[in-house]
Amino acid sequence: MPKLIVICGATATGKSSLALDLAQRLGSPILSADSRQVYREFDIGTAKPTAGDRRKVPHYLLDICDPTDNLTVADYQDQAMKAIAEVHRQNQVPLLVGGTGLYLKAVVKGLKIPRVAPNRELRSQLTTLGQGQCYAMLQQVDPESTTRIHANDAVRTLRALEVFYVTGCPISQQQGENPPTYPILQIGLDCTKVEDGDRRILSRTQEMFEAGLVAEVESICAKYGPDLPLLHTLGYAEVKQYLAGEISREEAQELTALHTRQFAKRQRTWFRGDGTIEWFAVDQPDLLERVWHRVQGFLEQPKVADVSGSF
Repeated sequence: MPKLIVICGATATGKSSLALDLAQRLGSPILSADSRQVYREFDIGTAKPTAGDRRKVPHYLLDICDPTDNLTVADYQDQAMKAIAEVHRQNQVPLLVGGTGLYLKAVVKGLKIPRVAPNRELRSQLTTLGQGQCYAMLQQVDPESTTRIHANDAVRTLRALEVFYVTGCPISQQQGENPPTYPILQIGLDCTKVEDGDRRILSRTQEMFEAGLVAEVESICAKYGPDLPLLHTLGYAEVKQYLAGEISREEAQELTALHTRQFAKRQRTWFRGDGTIEWFAVDQPDLLERVWHRVQGFLEQPKVADVSGSF
């Protein structure tokens, strides 16, 4: 029976390194579940696998679109499911690796996502009405959605209205889950102490700056302009401030580390809400062997039910 192994967790917890070791033992490819690694030219600031890593193990779902493209969760889900199916046809077990919770959930839970592309004109018209009126409109056309969307959540309100006006059907009636039929093992990585995670993030940030993050941002700005939406994301936004003369290089590095710590906290909260993830502490000296033992047990089982775990 085809199976899937997921390696997830907050940023800088060593997911890529562990996955690379596992992939080499299994003879399996790695599928990225990172919402920025899908974009070409965004390499250092996204901690994209190196050319050397890619020579060791085949990697998929990296560099699949240009920085000016808009890859939706539905687009990612389609490509990820196709990649998984192709790996299964080769009688291999794919490793789905990353920290973008919604990407992982889209695959693992089989989220039903309305195939409605962003409509800039419609969104612009709705935005001019103000969040209060938009939410009132949503209460009329899709009251079920308003039980899950906060009155101040402009992003989700606009999306719900967009789907309704494009399809004529409430988004609440188009959502749900259709999980894959094959067994899935979810391995979560986390630090026993938050301070350890903070130190790893500081080290990761320093490595990015030393590896040429500033030059990478300069190159992207020169090619696409400083208003490229992806340049407003973590690491790139802070360096762009430095290049604009608003802050020093040291401040850019400090802010990047601070914002990364805040982001990691949100990631941990997201993943901890999923009781099917089995957690492993990254500071265990025998981490690889512990995970490898669990993976072997999973692969030997003909069928695996969802289980939860903790440190």
